[in-house]
Amino acid sequence: MKVIIELDDVWKTYHLGGKEVAALQGASLKIFQGEFIAIVGPSGSGKSTMLNSIGALDLPSKGRILLDNNNIAHLSESNLAQIRGKKIGFVFQSFNLIASLNAVDNVALPMVFQELPKEQRIERAKMLLEKVKLSHRIHNLPNQLSGGERQRVAIARALANDPEVILADEPTGNLDSKTGAEILELLQYLQKKEGKTLIMVTHDPSIAKKADRIAHIKDGKVLKIEKR
Repeated sequence: MKVIIELDDVWKTYHLGGKEVAALQGASLKIFQGEFIAIVGPSGSGKSTMLNSIGALDLPSKGRILLDNNNIAHLSESNLAQIRGKKIGFVFQSFNLIASLNAVDNVALPMVFQELPKEQRIERAKMLLEKVKLSHRIHNLPNQLSGGERQRVAIARALANDPEVILADEPTGNLDSKTGAEILELLQYLQKKEGKTLIMVTHDPSIAKKADRIAHIKDGKVLKIEKR
């Protein structure tokens, strides 16, 4: 299997109140193209820092993060922005939708930064909302949608630029169990049927068990990799 992302001895140190806090301490992990890998561990273990580092939202203090064999730690901010825009889609626990934009405009937004013409942006956004079964809600604002519907909009937005990798940080954390199961099923469909690489941080053991592999994180290190 092809390795799409590799963390090689990655450290991330923050300076807080005059002290150094190491969120990642020599974390190493290989992620294969098209797999579903769950990242689990106690609060404060470095899970979200690892996810942000993989997504080029946060650069490592030491070590290498390779995306398609390119070390993202050495790229300029403009190149990082291109990677975030084209190769990676983000799904967050709190949805992170823009309150003043309706569903179709929220989904179309990432395509603005890739300079797609407006007609193409709107057409693709509508197609993606249909894919997540929200074609009847395209003109609704986020506050007019349920939690599950907002997360479906967020997933459609993550797919806007057809990324290879989907990063999901507790995507079911703010949802009831039934809605959470539906969102997980949608993400698994994207992985299994469309070949997306799915990397998910979760506290829920029942969700982690659905993954191809589980990376157990503690104190900023990868303790073990569990194959399902």
